[in-house]
Amino acid sequence: MITILNRQRKHQVRIRAFERLLGELATRYRLVEPEVSLAFVGERAIQTLNRKFMKKDRPTDVLSFPLGEKGPDGKFYLGDIVIAVPVAFRQARAKGHSLDHELRLLAIHGFLHLLGYDHFAGIEEEERKLHRIYLS
Repeated sequence: MITILNRQRKHQVRIRAFERLLGELATRYRLVEPEVSLAFVGERAIQTLNRKFMKKDRPTDVLSFPLGEKGPDGKFYLGDIVIAVPVAFRQARAKGHSLDHELRLLAIHGFLHLLGYDHFAGIEEEERKLHRIYLS
């Protein structure tokens, strides 16, 4: 099951579009009905998470919390993605594209982290492939 939470109110987020995106990514990577959540939050919330889990006391754009295991209920728990919408908004403006585009970039990035990709193990190459498919 894909769960999308919008915990910020300043910017509009197309929830169904992100449900579709994560569903398509799950299918692409042959994940059968993974449990994954995507939360859209404000700067304070992401800074708190970044401080607590990454030991960095500043806001960031996206955090991923991979689980990658079956629970006692038999479901496959992939993990959680958290995106700071205000940070994404500033990044989108600086790059000259829409907030929706930036949020999709970050969701893809976070999803790849849940799959085990990192910045030293090919995430950039995999992102390029996915961007051609899902952001064209």
